[in-house]
Amino acid sequence: MNKRRIGTSNLYVSEVGLGCMSLGTEEKKAIRIIHEALERGINYLDTADLYDRGLNEQFVGKAIKGKRDQVVLATKVGNRWEEGKDGWFWDPSKAYIKRAVKESLRRLQTDYIDLYQLHGGTIDDPIDETIEAFEELKQEGVIRYYGISSIRPNVIREYVKRSNIVSVMMQYSLLDRRPEELFPLLKAHDISVIARGPVAKGLLTDRPLEAASEAVKTNGYLDYTYEELQSLLPALKANTTAHRSFTATALQFCLYDPVVAAVIPGASSLEQLTDNIAAASMPALTKEEYEWLKQQTKASIYEMHR
Repeated sequence: MNKRRIGTSNLYVSEVGLGCMSLGTEEKKAIRIIHEALERGINYLDTADLYDRGLNEQFVGKAIKGKRDQVVLATKVGNRWEEGKDGWFWDPSKAYIKRAVKESLRRLQTDYIDLYQLHGGTIDDPIDETIEAFEELKQEGVIRYYGISSIRPNVIREYVKRSNIVSVMMQYSLLDRRPEELFPLLKAHDISVIARGPVAKGLLTDRPLEAASEAVKTNGYLDYTYEELQSLLPALKANTTAHRSFTATALQFCLYDPVVAAVIPGASSLEQLTDNIAAASMPALTKEEYEWLKQQTKASIYEMHR
């Protein structure tokens, strides 16, 4: 599988990674999916301390035992939760980050994290303190690089200006093109995009629209009503599936711009994983195909927290 560099780092990741949030709570099944991913060329695993309250990190840690050198391992911090208590709350403080990383290292059974990401963020955070925490963890060798997972333009701009982030994780797909407004800024600073949600909750796969969730049928998806999806998706499929699956079209759309280092679709089954991996080997979009897809879809911008 082709690899791309994350920002100015020494991390070279498979164009299609594995978003581990969808693995579920069945340990054997989750580990089997991770092992299959690694055997078939995926080297980038993305998890978070919040996913299933640490259980997801534990599964990843067990799966990569003895294979750590094959993996670019990413996890996240900032959503604070405590054993035995319901819910969580936002805590980007230096003290919490430096405590939480130790717990992630324990669950992941490793002594370093390749990419440590702030799992959110607001403009009212103590941003300099947060950055200081990540920089100290780098100096200590506990993390190799850091980034943020955010969709807030004002927060992203502050970290671009004030920190040494190498990546920004954002939801990005044919149906959610909002991140494109930030591409020029990120390119200018050699910062990569990690694209989560590239198949838009399964809407951008060969699964029929009728199988969508009741929430989508009632409320649509982002800027699209369900009725719009009923006309748009068949048209996209009819015009883009001659040489590749619709899943491949969706993933290759996200990968067209080199600012995107990787897409990280989730997989709750081996079948989904196989579809995602197959997509990586299918033909890249031509410029004409890419431009046509852009013409058919909405180029929205982030209205909140600009």
